[in-house]
Amino acid sequence: MKVRGMLAGVVAIAMAASACGGGGSSSKSKIFTFANIEPEHLIPGNTNDAYGLNVEDALFDTLMRLDANGKPVPEEAASVATTDQKVWTIKIKPGLTFHNGEPVTAQSYADAWNATADATNAWGNNYYLSTIDGYTDLNPDKGKPKTHTLKGLKVVDPQTLQVTLSQPFSQFPYVLSFLGTAPLPKAAFTDLKAYEQKPIGNGPFMMDGSWEHNRQIKLKKFPGYKGPRPAKSDGVIFKTYASLDAAYTDLLAGNVDIDTQIPAAKVPEAKRLLGKRYLSVPSGTMDFLEFPLYDSRFDNPDLRKAISMAIDRQAIVNAVYNGVFKPTGSLLAPIVPGYRATACGVACTYNPQQAKQLFTKAGGFKGTLHLMFSNADPTYEQWMTDVANQLKQNLGIANITFDKVQASDYITKLTDHKATGPYRSNWTMDYPSPEDYLTPRCSKPSRSGYDGTACEALIMKGNAAKTPEEGQQYYQQAEDLVLKDMPITPLWNWQEQAGYSSHIGNVHADPYVNPLVHLDQVTVK
Repeated sequence: MKVRGMLAGVVAIAMAASACGGGGSSSKSKIFTFANIEPEHLIPGNTNDAYGLNVEDALFDTLMRLDANGKPVPEEAASVATTDQKVWTIKIKPGLTFHNGEPVTAQSYADAWNATADATNAWGNNYYLSTIDGYTDLNPDKGKPKTHTLKGLKVVDPQTLQVTLSQPFSQFPYVLSFLGTAPLPKAAFTDLKAYEQKPIGNGPFMMDGSWEHNRQIKLKKFPGYKGPRPAKSDGVIFKTYASLDAAYTDLLAGNVDIDTQIPAAKVPEAKRLLGKRYLSVPSGTMDFLEFPLYDSRFDNPDLRKAISMAIDRQAIVNAVYNGVFKPTGSLLAPIVPGYRATACGVACTYNPQQAKQLFTKAGGFKGTLHLMFSNADPTYEQWMTDVANQLKQNLGIANITFDKVQASDYITKLTDHKATGPYRSNWTMDYPSPEDYLTPRCSKPSRSGYDGTACEALIMKGNAAKTPEEGQQYYQQAEDLVLKDMPITPLWNWQEQAGYSSHIGNVHADPYVNPLVHLDQVTVK
């Protein structure tokens, strides 16, 4: 099962400690500050929370990087070539080094990918390498793996890595842009636990001391950097905050320079006070309501469609998110190639009369309807409350209760098929490909219990297409199939709200960059 893209949107805001002291940027040292939540990990192969990826974007380079149009372009790769979408030859630029001076080679990538793909390490980005030949040997259904290296990786020479996939996959260059595929130096494997406290990367910034948990992570400019993203500042400090509101307050006070998660309720004020320093950026993040199909009460697709049509998405967005988020009728975000605004059609359009008719046709709903979400963010309960009220009013479901789950337990409950009713599901884009959104909905085992066999076959056709563009027709057919069956209904697409202080400049927002801004380009006044 894929564990990617922060599925279910578990955000450990409540678990982070109080914001650290200190101010914003320092004009003397040319260092700026970035508001962050405490990361879960700082090893690329094990980091799939947004806050760890924020830091790793500064610490690590990857083989490919997404350009301003969301297309993968070479970063550490001199070239990425294939003739059949199955065997890929990757040439790595010479002269690149890690922060400790160790050369970046094909072996650096092979070592990192083998460690990530090895089930015994239980790293969060394991599945990103599932397309490589030999992955199943490192991830057997039962017992421990008998090998710890991927058969499909061949180090031809120090600058050449040949990758053989188990089947054609036209989206592979997109995967190579994900930070979870960054290389690791040999020094990392001496003591991985110690390494994580002071990671040695290959990016424009390097660690300046060790990770100060629940306080800050200090980085400084890497003087030996030879990649395409040289830092224009002397360093960046990731300040840890306990809440989004606290970070925003510090931004206004000049105590932090960049805040990429301004709360929706604060947007009117932020626009007024920050002026041109307020940024609204399209997002690849989506919210859904997903149904536990392993519960026979939700077998009837008409019932699921009735619930979808009874939800006034725009009213909820206006009330909870201040009109910032965008109601959607697609499983894909608008910034993803192949997006169609009305892919879902009438089934995702608010129509209480038709919803009631479908609900009656499906036999209604007997008993108590449980709506399930995590306690990671107070807005989850707010919009679930609105959903509950709309279902009561539009469908006549009298008994609706909430199952609010600890954020740390939420994904486990979903994975173990222990959802008590329709639940909040979320997807944060790993890379701008329809495959990234569709595969988790259709692959086995799915969290909803949906039988996505037919959908998965279409995704495989899209993967095997000669180009990503040619594959779009199959991905769209797969999306149509999921929306017809409706194991999940799309609700809204996030919009990122960011702001920065008057102490810094050259702040370029980019929806295809995880920190939302290009940290290497920021200048300190």
